[in-house]
Formats: sequence, structure tokens, C-alpha cells
Amino acid sequence: MDESAPGGQTSLREFVALMAFAMSLVALSIDAMLPAFPEMARDLQVTAANDIQLVVSTLFIGLAIGQLFYGPLSDSIGRKPAIYIGFALFILGSLLSMTASDFSTMLAGRLLQGIGTAGPRTVAVALIRDRFHGSEMARVMSFIMTVFILVPIFAPALGQAILLLAGWRAIFGTFIVLALALLVWLSLRQPETLTKDQRRPFTLKKIAAAFHEVLKSRLAMVYTLVAGCVSGAFLSYLNSSQQIFQVQYDQGKLFPLYFGILAVSVGFAALLNSALVMRFGMHVLVHRALLLMMALSWLFLTIVWAYAGHPPLWLFMAICLALFFCIGILFGNLNSIAMEPLGHVAGTAASVIGSATTLLAVVLSYLVGQAYDGTLFPLALAFVSLITASALLTKIAKTSGLPG
Repeated sequence: MDESAPGGQTSLREFVALMAFAMSLVALSIDAMLPAFPEMARDLQVTAANDIQLVVSTLFIGLAIGQLFYGPLSDSIGRKPAIYIGFALFILGSLLSMTASDFSTMLAGRLLQGIGTAGPRTVAVALIRDRFHGSEMARVMSFIMTVFILVPIFAPALGQAILLLAGWRAIFGTFIVLALALLVWLSLRQPETLTKDQRRPFTLKKIAAAFHEVLKSRLAMVYTLVAGCVSGAFLSYLNSSQQIFQVQYDQGKLFPLYFGILAVSVGFAALLNSALVMRFGMHVLVHRALLLMMALSWLFLTIVWAYAGHPPLWLFMAICLALFFCIGILFGNLNSIAMEPLGHVAGTAASVIGSATTLLAVVLSYLVGQAYDGTLFPLALAFVSLITASALLTKIAKTSGLPG
């Protein structure tokens, strides 16, 4: 695959950058807010320490709801108009959160942000599937993940800087500015990839038929469950990360540094995956990464048990670097495997798979986050149970004759 622009399309480099930054609104909306949690909790009078995690969970609920809507819509009206709607809702949600005077209003704004950001997040996957498929798609997704991961590396530091200079409300103002910039870039530079003759009428009957086609694909459903479990483990860390670093390990303003270091591991793995997937294939990489991650998860639990829930920070960082490397290998490949048999209904497929993955991850991670007790036991148990389940699911899929 070269980097030219076939058929009037943008070059590969620009396409990767645009898709990555459009999809990164989700990560930016989460990670930039993490350093502001203590100040937000104080200003909005959040009394229970774990309740501030709902600022993350509520956005993901909105993301799951929105994904069900945008895929079929993009199959009907085109990819770009559907993304425009998402940007508009995201900006409205940002405004609501920025002006919130109580926690309920904040969560309403975050829900709307999540519904909005589902537009670029979901439709971008369908747009990528319009141009690429199979290992080619997995390779492009790896490139996109490499750019995408720059956001978790730098977003907490950006949020910390804005927090120190202008307060947590200004972080939402930054979201609005960036969303507007992306909207202009997409409008001017990205051609529509779904021609009018390929579009499906937006009727309930046709949408239900398309959803049924996605749901009856056993390959797609198995790997959607696996993606949900892996995402649930990662989101469990994300929900508790501010409390782990700033409270349990007392790192204060150094939290963005530790968070960014762990994000680098995911990004490096995603970059390496772009080469490995062309050599070994998606299925081999997924199976090997899950087995390694399962072994690491049990090691993590053993370490946590040995230190009564409080291992040294350096040891926690070391095990997380290895775990997150595996996650970087898994993320792009799991989505590509699930999407592979569904190119003819790519928009709806992206919706069902994305929504189911997100809802499962939100429920699982919420339970883990609410169980946080000042130790690493809940997080370690989450990784062991969810990754072991994922490895078993892929093993069952392989022995039952599904591809892989």
C-alpha cells in the first residue's frame, strides 16, 4: 500500500491524521479532564470519592447510545453529513458541561458529549472500511492508533496546564475550539466515500435487517465480546487512574507524567502492529497477545497480593507497561476481525460492534471503579477475570471452526 491518493482521495498520511484526530475526541474528552477531578468534585459538591468517576462513565454511555444511531445514518445520508451532526452535538455538550453549576448538569453535558463524539468515532471506522479491508485495514488502523495514542500521552498534561492557568471550565472551551477546527478540516479535505448508489434508505425495516445481519455473524459477535472485555479492563484502569496516582501513590501534579508513560506503551505496540500484522495476520497476533496478557494479569494479581494491595510504584508501572503493550496490539486487530465479514453494511456493523463493546466495557469498568478501596486489588482482579475470559472466548471460537 503506497501513500498516494487514489481516485481523488486524500493521501494516506493526511487520511490517517484526520481519522486519528477525529476519533481522538473520545480520548481527549476523557484524559484531559482527569487532573481536574479533585477541583471539579469540590466545585460541584460531589461527596462520594468514587462518584467523580461518573464523569468518565457517563461519556461512554453516551458514546454507546450514539454509535447505534450514526452507523445506519451514515449508510443512508453519507459519511460526512453524519460526522457533521456528531460534531454539532459534541459542541453543545461541551457548552453545557462548561457552564454546569451542579453535578447532574455536568453529567447531562457529558452524556451529550458522548452521543456527539460517537459520530466521528463510529463513522470514521466505516469510512476506513470503505477504503481498506482485511490486513490492509488492520495496518491502517494501527497507523491511526499510533497517532491517536498521542492524545492520551499529552492530554492529561494539557488538562493540567489549562487547569492551572484558567480552571477546569476552560478545558471544555478547548474541546469546542478543537472540534470546530476538525470540522473545517474534514469539510475541506476529505471526499465522501459512500456514493449515492451505495446508500441504504433510512427505514426501520431496513435498519433492523442490517442489524440482524451483523448479529448473526458469529465471528463478529465473538470478537465484539472479546473487545468489550479487553476494553473493560483498560477502562477500569482509566476510571481509577487519578485516584491511584494522585491519592494512593501521592504523586500530585506528576500524574500526567505517569499516565503519559503508560500511554506510550500502547502507542509503540500499535506502531509495531502495523508491520507485524502484514507478516503474521490478525488472528495469530490476537491469540498470542491474549495469552501473554493473561499470564501478565495473573502475575499482576500475585504481585498485588504479595504487597497487600500496595506494590511499589515502579513495580506497578512495570507490569502496566507490559499489559498496555498487549492492549496496543489487540485494539486495532480485534475491531478489524469483527468488521471483516461485514463490509457491505460497514456503517451498521461499526455501530453494533462499537456500541456493544462500549456498553460492556462501561458496565464492567463501573463495577470495578466503584469497588476501588485504596488498593490495587479491584484492578488486578478485573484484569485477571476479563482477560482470561477473552482468551477462552477466542479459543472456543477457534475450536468451533471460526476463522483464526
